[in-house]
Amino acid sequence: MAATDADQSFVEHPMLAESFLEERDYQRQLVEAALADHTLVCLPTGLGKTAVSLRVTAERLASDVGAKSLLLAPTKPLVEQHAQFYREALQVPDDEVVVFTGEVRPDDRAELWGSARVVIATPQVVENDLVGGRIDLRDVVHCTFDECHRATGDYAYGYIAERYHADAADPLVTGMSASPGGDEEEILTVCANLGLREVAVMTENDADVAAYTHDTEVEWERITLPEEVIEVRDKLNEVITERLEQLKELGVVNTTQPDLSQKDLNRVHGQLRELIDNDQSEGYEGMSLHAEVMKLRRAVELVETQSVESVRRYFERQKNAARSSGASKASQRLVSEPRVKEAMRRAEEFDGLHPKFRRARMLLAETLGIEGGERVIVFTESRDTAEALTEFLGNHFDARRFVGQGDKEGSDGMTQKEQQETLSAFRAGEFEVLVSTSVAEEGLDVPEVDLVLFFEPVPTAIRSVQRKGRTGRQAEGRVVVLMAEDTRDEAYFWISRRREQEMEDELRSLQSLADDLEAELAGGQGTLAEYADGDAPAVEAAAVDGGDGDSEGQAGLADFGSAGDADGDGAAEDGDGAAEDGDGDEANGDDSTDDDAVVARAEPPDAEETVEVVVDQRELDSKIARDLSKRDGVETRLETLAVGDYVVSDRVAVERKSVEDFLDTLLGGDRDLFEQARDLARHYDRPVVILEGDDLYGARNVHPNAIRGALASLAVDYGISVLRTEDVADTKDMLNTLAGREQLTRDREVSVHGEKGAKTLTEQQEYVVSSIADVGPVTARALLSHFGSVEGVMTASEEDLLDVDGVGEVTAERVREVVASDYEA
Repeated sequence: MAATDADQSFVEHPMLAESFLEERDYQRQLVEAALADHTLVCLPTGLGKTAVSLRVTAERLASDVGAKSLLLAPTKPLVEQHAQFYREALQVPDDEVVVFTGEVRPDDRAELWGSARVVIATPQVVENDLVGGRIDLRDVVHCTFDECHRATGDYAYGYIAERYHADAADPLVTGMSASPGGDEEEILTVCANLGLREVAVMTENDADVAAYTHDTEVEWERITLPEEVIEVRDKLNEVITERLEQLKELGVVNTTQPDLSQKDLNRVHGQLRELIDNDQSEGYEGMSLHAEVMKLRRAVELVETQSVESVRRYFERQKNAARSSGASKASQRLVSEPRVKEAMRRAEEFDGLHPKFRRARMLLAETLGIEGGERVIVFTESRDTAEALTEFLGNHFDARRFVGQGDKEGSDGMTQKEQQETLSAFRAGEFEVLVSTSVAEEGLDVPEVDLVLFFEPVPTAIRSVQRKGRTGRQAEGRVVVLMAEDTRDEAYFWISRRREQEMEDELRSLQSLADDLEAELAGGQGTLAEYADGDAPAVEAAAVDGGDGDSEGQAGLADFGSAGDADGDGAAEDGDGAAEDGDGDEANGDDSTDDDAVVARAEPPDAEETVEVVVDQRELDSKIARDLSKRDGVETRLETLAVGDYVVSDRVAVERKSVEDFLDTLLGGDRDLFEQARDLARHYDRPVVILEGDDLYGARNVHPNAIRGALASLAVDYGISVLRTEDVADTKDMLNTLAGREQLTRDREVSVHGEKGAKTLTEQQEYVVSSIADVGPVTARALLSHFGSVEGVMTASEEDLLDVDGVGEVTAERVREVVASDYEA
């Protein structure tokens, strides 16, 4: 219902503040659609996507006093903005609308979850809390994914959506975006990853929406580059051409034109990777050349489309990188190339401005001076350019920068508080020009402005729509894009135009599809989801596929959630191997009978049988914990473990090592393995090392006997079982098998214990000697036994060292080199 105030009506609802939310017909239609099913809501920026989600949340919470709502947003400033809006709009105590970001301690989040009615969070935090078992989605009746176009790849949105559909008693998902993707495949991917079954689209062309928008015609202004800038560019392009000729000799490119597309360069990278995988040395040479071309192309792009100052800063960073330890050959070759040095010299000597700067100043003067405007946003891709523009425009207007939180060399990021204060001041009219990188594009409540100025064309449809949405909401606005002639700007211009039109066509196609199906199913015969299994009528294929009849993408919508079952039988794969050490229990003082010790779990636990795996926080990057947490019968708990990466019982802790990490240990890259082994053996009766990956004897140039010696040391010196797995998926199955065997077959409890205790004097002496490259723990003990002290080892001659069993010429030379060489800082 709606309440009327003069010419304005407001939404009436028991969960919403009175006379707070304006009633808009297009929003009401979207709310009705979103309440009916899991829905992708597409609406231009600034027209109330958050209000739609709020109204759906209010309706869902009103019918269940114990229910919760979860709203996810990609950035902390956006989370805070949503929280402020929800606290003002909802008839819920402010302390029941809680914010979850990384700044809130995990234990506090677990406590807050219990009392909250609305949780607004960044996805990474919710992902960690789900993996760690700190929160339960059962009572969440509405989950909103803001800026849902991010739901691709490994982004946390996909995992959270899968868990929500599986765990919630009465789930409802709303995805929100002004621009869910640039083509049909991207849009359908977002829908599949979030489990969305309906699409509700409103564009500025819809009559209900048009009443709340004004024209935002895009003006493209061509800028002519001065001769000095062209000379810098041409010098760099000469080097690119030469490097491409070398790549052409390797057979991975067929052109030497410096304007080679990024798509072609990505293809080249793939071909070089194949050469490396096939042990062809040309692959490494080509990869270095490819890296140099990429760096040079970035420099060309900066000098053409940004500013000479930005390319100066870029060259300075490259010089610093080339001087650093471990610098790549590409970086060293780049800064030592004579033509690059000449380009750098000319850039240093150029004391003029890129012509875009002058044109930007003139446009701002027209808008803020002659036309009496109040606010302008200037967008640029480069932080260096943003800072240079802020300084330049600040001489004529009240201008401030708005950049991301990360610090970069020579440039401090903005804290979350600084970002919020800057936007608040801009909204309040305290300054008139906001110079921003892409951080301000996505969802933040930037106020209406009189001019949005793009310092360069936007090459993707998503970013372009997000940016253009900042003007033309309440009054007629202006959008101007500066485009340097005969540069990459022109290519981006055409890409931007094409992608925006493609996305508009796809949204219209989806909108048409939804309308056609609604008419087809008016008799209540089904829903869009029921037609996503490949048996859809011809109208669906025509609307979505343009006649291709491709049913695979549609099947992904109907089958959402089934992927979680793919691993359900995985425990059986390693079941037989898990029993091999069963006969050893008696010798180790275990009084249990061996009858069940030799019976491996050939099936996953029943639904009522649950095992727990404790995961170290630092293992989250591997995705093992995330995948385990999705399995039926497996609970995961996150802790910062002092010993091991995983704990599956009171006696079994697991240290996971990839083959590469393990071999790096033998090459001196990591001396922690045997210290970790000592801690495992000290605190757990059945320590395990999982060695993950294949080609153990061929992945590095390490003698097989050295590998065997290390494995023997783990087994004999430390009493550790070493289990081999093929990959991450195999490791996940092995952990599941270990947990099931310990907790269900053996009925053992999960208990985390042990800490990295202080080393004994003997252990410290062994650690000092073994820390020298090519000296392991066994050889360290032999040396100390022979010479009697660390001092004796360190002062021994090479001839004396050779008298020790197990010490060869290489080890003896290495010890003397480390001990006797001068130290260089």
